[in-house]
Parts: sequence; structure tokens; C-alpha cells
Amino acid sequence: MGGAISVCAGWASAKVVSRGKPDSAGGVLVTALKAEGVKLGLIAILLGLVLAVYSEVVVPAFLGSFMATVLIFSMALFVREHNQPKS
Repeated sequence: MGGAISVCAGWASAKVVSRGKPDSAGGVLVTALKAEGVKLGLIAILLGLVLAVYSEVVVPAFLGSFMATVLIFSMALFVREHNQPKS
């Protein structure tokens, strides 16, 4: 469930970004901040919902899988293509 929360929040963030059509650097920044706000808000809501509804949750495992998924998705920005053509 921890991984699903991160995936759902990332999906919602991507939807916010795909709806925005910024035409300036400021517009890009505003869209990115809106998307990050939606992501953080959804994470907080879903974490609270799972902890409130599912009474038998193993909290360390739940939070550990959540944090691992968040780290993996944030590291995706640093992955580079290995087969890049040389200039």
C-alpha cells in the first residue's frame, strides 16, 4: 500500500502538469509548484486514510515501502540513457 500511495500521487502530479500549458518561465514554475502541491497533499491524505482505516497495518513496513518508492521515483531524474549517440 505504501508504494501504491506514491504511485497514485505521482500520477496525479503528472495529470496536473499535462493539463498546464505554460507560455513563460514563470508559468512553468507555477505549474510545477501546483503539481508538487497536489502530490504532497494527496500523499498526506492517503497516508492518513490508510493509517486510520487499516488497523492491522505494520507501520514500519508500510512507511518503509512508501519511502523506498518515493526515493526510487525521485532518482528517476538522474537516470541517463547509456546508448546516447556521440556528437
